[in-house]
Amino acid sequence: MPQIFHPRINGLTRILLVGGALALLAVACVAYFLNRSPYLTGQGAVPEQPVPFSHEHHVGGLGIDCRYCHTAVDRSTFAGLPDTYTCMSCHSQLWTNAQMLAPVRESLKQDRPLVWVRVHKLPDFVYFNHQAHVTRGIGCESCHGRVDRMPLMRQAKPMTMQWCLDCHRHPAIALRPKDRITAMGYAPAGNGDALLHQYRIHTDRMTECVICHR
Repeated sequence: MPQIFHPRINGLTRILLVGGALALLAVACVAYFLNRSPYLTGQGAVPEQPVPFSHEHHVGGLGIDCRYCHTAVDRSTFAGLPDTYTCMSCHSQLWTNAQMLAPVRESLKQDRPLVWVRVHKLPDFVYFNHQAHVTRGIGCESCHGRVDRMPLMRQAKPMTMQWCLDCHRHPAIALRPKDRITAMGYAPAGNGDALLHQYRIHTDRMTECVICHR
């Protein structure tokens, strides 16, 4: 029986098979790293806000505690956003005619809340409780970064499942005394294991799916 295909076809077939496998591997690698890149996680993103509020000025410069504006952070799942009256408690006396604060004055005049854009937004299928973290020794800085150095608020951490699990598996390195929860630039004192016991944190349950997915 005469040969149908030229012998060189064998080599070409091998090249195509190897090339196809490498192409699939390349696509898989690109998808893997893209899924963890700031492009998708939002890390480093600075959304436009109705007012260019500076944490660097208010927290770093004036020393205002996080809980002054985020009043529900230690007693609710949601940290809360400041209402117009909170802003005007200071700005009815300071910078009263500043152009950048015009939306705040208009909000008060019309009795309509400012619509802030959330910087840290988890998927709807993720359950996160601020109270559970803050009251058990996780500082604001651990998730939100050094806000006292941010002229405009940005997402400092990736907020991925892997990032959360790393902390849930080894929470001791992130724990701090409760009176240092809102402190910026806190240096761990090496007492994480003692705080684990003090806060009654059971690490054997912290990676169960039901903790975050309900």
